[in-house]
Amino acid sequence: MSEFLLSELTEQGVLHLTFNRPDKKNAFNKAMWADFSQALIDAQNDPRVACVLLTGAGKDFSSGMDLNDFSGNDEGDEPHPFYAAQKTLCEFDKPLIGAAKGIAIGGGATILFHCDVIYVGESLKMRLPFTSLGLVPEFAASYMLQAMIGSRRAAELFYTAEWINAERAIETGIATARFSDEQLVRSALDKACEIAKWPVSSLQATKQCLKASHQAGLASALELEKAGMDKLAGGPENIEAVMAFIEKRDPDFSKFRQ
Repeated sequence: MSEFLLSELTEQGVLHLTFNRPDKKNAFNKAMWADFSQALIDAQNDPRVACVLLTGAGKDFSSGMDLNDFSGNDEGDEPHPFYAAQKTLCEFDKPLIGAAKGIAIGGGATILFHCDVIYVGESLKMRLPFTSLGLVPEFAASYMLQAMIGSRRAAELFYTAEWINAERAIETGIATARFSDEQLVRSALDKACEIAKWPVSSLQATKQCLKASHQAGLASALELEKAGMDKLAGGPENIEAVMAFIEKRDPDFSKFRQ
């Protein structure tokens, strides 16, 4: 692992992974994507690991993709490690617990949708900003969020790109429970240890049963999302959204409707 992903295996069999770029609100750079993917692969193959807990260092879970570090295929034909991380997370077959406080935006939110249990801190500020950026969701979120909370609630959150606080996360069914920021990680770790006391083989087989009916939907969502992102990224609406962010103004998409 790199300095950007901390890893600790407890005596109880819980692998605690911490996204560790607190000065960047734990935004994912290439090293983090690669390390996250490899950590999940290692955890899946390690018989000592019964359960994985995901947290963020400092005040935030993750602000998602570090746009300064996403330059596509800049090394020949080698794909960006983001794509491997997507696939690995979708295929991961051991219990996954998410504990999020502060900022959880974009990929920092959609990663959580693959967690079997999600706990949130009172400071949670989650957002799915994809439409406001002229883009589409990723991490198969277009499928996973519907599976979690229903199509109408998912559509509202995607279409509006509104902020989701801890109360709203509980109300919609995104989160399992909420705690104070100070109690969040400890409470999530306690639950992870409670899960980890059972046989790893049973936990893994149960996760496989739970995921089996979702595999076709996940694969389809990943394919459609990538096609949509390839089509829209760098387009006029996306450029307008990025420029508006840089210039600290509201984007104006009306000019593209003529």
